[in-house]
Amino acid sequence: MRSHLFSANVELETSDYMSLQNPKLLKVKLNGELLARQGAMVAYQGAIEFAYEGAGGMKKLIKKVATGEGVPLMRCRGQGDLFLAQNAYDLYLVDLEGDSLTVNGANVLAFDPNLTWDIRRVEGASMLAGGVFNMVFTGVGRIALSSFGTPVVLDASQAPTFADLQSAVAWSSSLSTRLVRTAGASALIGRGSGEAFQLAFEGQGFVVVQSSEGPFVVPHNH
Repeated sequence: MRSHLFSANVELETSDYMSLQNPKLLKVKLNGELLARQGAMVAYQGAIEFAYEGAGGMKKLIKKVATGEGVPLMRCRGQGDLFLAQNAYDLYLVDLEGDSLTVNGANVLAFDPNLTWDIRRVEGASMLAGGVFNMVFTGVGRIALSSFGTPVVLDASQAPTFADLQSAVAWSSSLSTRLVRTAGASALIGRGSGEAFQLAFEGQGFVVVQSSEGPFVVPHNH
């Protein structure tokens, strides 16, 4: 049997704990544990078990129930090669080195369980705005982020910076954030939130913005 498929897409051999098999597929050389989004496993080789992780403890569970936000997590445990993906989104690896990163929960694919994480509410956010609760990671370890389309990294210290709620993937936790609304512009600015809400960022740091708010869902006609 002969095909370009077999020569161009063979498994990459790497010594890295967490690496990209290709721009849309994460490979984890598991020898212990990993936290990942439920349903993200596409294949594995070896002896690996999967367990429901919940929201990460009672305190976080209460936050998740109260806010409707968070990531449904699974704990992957064992030894072998694990492959993860999220709807063919582009994937990026971020190494924390004792610093902190805030991530939109919808863009978290997997992360090192050694990292400390929590769910936090955007300052000034209304429960009616939606999508304003994010995950904050701190410590030393690697995070795999997903992006719907190729993202751009903005330097928030250069000018006032604003992003649609569904388009902001991640940002420096050192930045202060607040929710702003553009009056009368809900039909013109963004579509993900249903309202013209944006996140405003201030301070020294960066903001990662994906090139789409996510897959567009066509409303059903009734």
